[in-house]
Amino acid sequence: MINKPLVLTYLYLLIYVLLSSGVILYNKWVLSPKYFNFPFPITLTMFHMAFSGLFAFFLIRVFKVVAPVKMTFEIYATCVVPISAFFASSLWLGNTAYLHISVAFIQMLKALMPVATISMGVLCGTDKPRCDVFLNMVLVSVGVVISSYGEIHFNIVGTVYQVTGIFAEALRLVLTQVLLQKKGLTLNPITSLYYIAPCSFVFLFVPWCLLEKPGMAVSLIQFNFWIFFSNALCALALNLSTFLVIGRTGAVTIRVAGVLKDWILIALSTVIFPESTITGLNIIGYAIALCGVVMYNYIKVKDGRASQLPSDSIPERFTKDRDWKLDKRSSAIINPNSNSDSNEGNFNGSEMNDEEAPLVSSRLSHFGRSFSNHTK
Repeated sequence: MINKPLVLTYLYLLIYVLLSSGVILYNKWVLSPKYFNFPFPITLTMFHMAFSGLFAFFLIRVFKVVAPVKMTFEIYATCVVPISAFFASSLWLGNTAYLHISVAFIQMLKALMPVATISMGVLCGTDKPRCDVFLNMVLVSVGVVISSYGEIHFNIVGTVYQVTGIFAEALRLVLTQVLLQKKGLTLNPITSLYYIAPCSFVFLFVPWCLLEKPGMAVSLIQFNFWIFFSNALCALALNLSTFLVIGRTGAVTIRVAGVLKDWILIALSTVIFPESTITGLNIIGYAIALCGVVMYNYIKVKDGRASQLPSDSIPERFTKDRDWKLDKRSSAIINPNSNSDSNEGNFNGSEMNDEEAPLVSSRLSHFGRSFSNHTK
């Protein structure tokens, strides 16, 4: 007998892997001077922000499919604005890296994401230094250094852009945890786009005027509406698929899918973009870094399971409460796969490591965690 919920879960995972890989390759194709030749990453990112903001506006204000949240000026100014600033910065810097380095090398550099997240968390006081995590981060860093040394077309400018974008994304995630959780604000992907995308657009407007507007005025650029529309639509679809995957799977499943996606993307990029040459030293370095990432993920999952032990050890008298039974039964209806691997630990949506997706603002850690908790 076919387990339909399980089949549907893996279908969502497949869609997520395909969309995530497709958006990255699509962005590279659009921005690269050798292909579509639109070397204006800020403009492309602003188009994505405008598209996502309009999409969310119509769903919330016109069609009223999604209800808006209670947003005060204080919360917007102290929470949404700084998060949007780092969100816009990470997208701008990450997309700019496509102009200088290959997709394969970018994916290898993204192995530094746990290092950046832990570093920013320790600096901001949300994480405590741990010896086991520190050793994993050293392993990841050594692997990335070896991979960089083996890169044939190494470009210091593109590397700096990508690494800076990774740390900007990490700081955004930490700020999200500190600011939004403190306010108790819970947003879904649509409402997050509604509030964050317009603010990100405004932040990008200043560097666009200084860096890209003069060049666009004198260069003969080609603007194909359908190319940009389909690119933004793919990114929006990735945003929604990420939300579905977070809700239906557990931490281990998503992390394995992320690792698989990275290897598939590296292989595909060398086929689609012949200039993306991979050396043996690239593979060795990335494999070393990946070992550190896998060990880090194992620690995160183990910590998540340990944090659930107190709730699992509640005396049986609480389990006899009728309201508790109704709540558990209703949550099983929401998440049919809750008996499989959804209890593998609280999953942070940001750990899907999809910083390349231009619209995925729903990967804010609090959003992913709150949704995951409601579907358990």
